[in-house]
Amino acid sequence: MKRWLIAIVFCLPTLSNAEDVLKLDWIDLVPQQERKLLDQKNMMPLLNHDGEAVKQSMIGAVREELNGSEVKIPGFVIPLEGDDKVVTEFLLVPYFGACVHVPPPPPNQIIYVKFDKGAPIQQLWDVVYVVGRLKTQHISHDMAEVGYLLEGTALEEYDDM
Repeated sequence: MKRWLIAIVFCLPTLSNAEDVLKLDWIDLVPQQERKLLDQKNMMPLLNHDGEAVKQSMIGAVREELNGSEVKIPGFVIPLEGDDKVVTEFLLVPYFGACVHVPPPPPNQIIYVKFDKGAPIQQLWDVVYVVGRLKTQHISHDMAEVGYLLEGTALEEYDDM
């Protein structure tokens, strides 16, 4: 009987690359203790509209345990580097217009993506999935402070299922 159990263990299929990828939502990038600071209805940071120019909220710690994970996350692309055919570096943000309109989301809601092979520009106007290795790394950019870096390996069509 023990031999039979061992045989079953060795016959189990190994996980494919697609199964090894952690599918994330934007809330997953926020540490549990900071989630109460978000408007739970639309997952946006709570803002103070007192008439002053609104700056990026720096409340945005990263989840260190995600460092080095292979992930898949949907978002909108803000191109930074590339040409008229491909984009090699971009910001991935959770909602349309983030970083382009004031204020940018908190650092843990912006991902700086380096996509060495280039992402085709025609695929970047709608929400897309970006797949790659996530790093918890602070990046200071003209547009915003960023809490994560993603070394992109694939770009996929978004499906909300």
